[in-house]
Amino acid sequence: MLGTHDLALFIISGLLLNIAPGPDSLLIMARSATQGWRAGSAAALGIGAGTCVHIVAAALGMSALLATSATAFMVVKLVGAAYLLYIGISMLLTKRDEAAKPASALPALPYGRIFAQGFLTNVLNPKVALFFMAFVPQFISPDAEHKALAFLLLGAIFNLNGMLWCHLLALSSAFAQQRLQVGRRVGLWLERCTGGLFTLLGVKLALADRV
Repeated sequence: MLGTHDLALFIISGLLLNIAPGPDSLLIMARSATQGWRAGSAAALGIGAGTCVHIVAAALGMSALLATSATAFMVVKLVGAAYLLYIGISMLLTKRDEAAKPASALPALPYGRIFAQGFLTNVLNPKVALFFMAFVPQFISPDAEHKALAFLLLGAIFNLNGMLWCHLLALSSAFAQQRLQVGRRVGLWLERCTGGLFTLLGVKLALADRV
């Protein structure tokens, strides 16, 4: 199909990779649990937009620069790590007096800002770019006439699967919050635990090698 092969295996593998927990999932769950499914959906759409950037960049060969240039990788890595640390520390510093409110009443962020958080969290992670360069070509036929188009097709399928999972995650997190009636302190600590994980991920990214 348009220069691809083993499409069913690609879809299953991509879905399993999307389900694996990471900073994207954490952001969606935190926003959904504290501000409702629409906030989680905004984060998911931002993540999807970031993934689109990686897909197009990889299809055009731009991501190869990250794989071959230590300087380029270092710059993107440090910027991404700094942003993860910024989000994580912001969540950790949620004021104690917010515990006097229910989880759904914690400071509401505009959906546009949540979208931007999801976008930047994803697009500033060079590991995502290298992942696409390593994973997707395995499912492109060596004799494909238009390899870039095949890459874009597979990337679009991967992103569609990711968006379906991310929105399911947003809905289920919001549903769990409503059913369990997450209290004020639980909501506050959820925000802080997510912030702590983002801080650790930022440090891990800053110390990461290219491989």
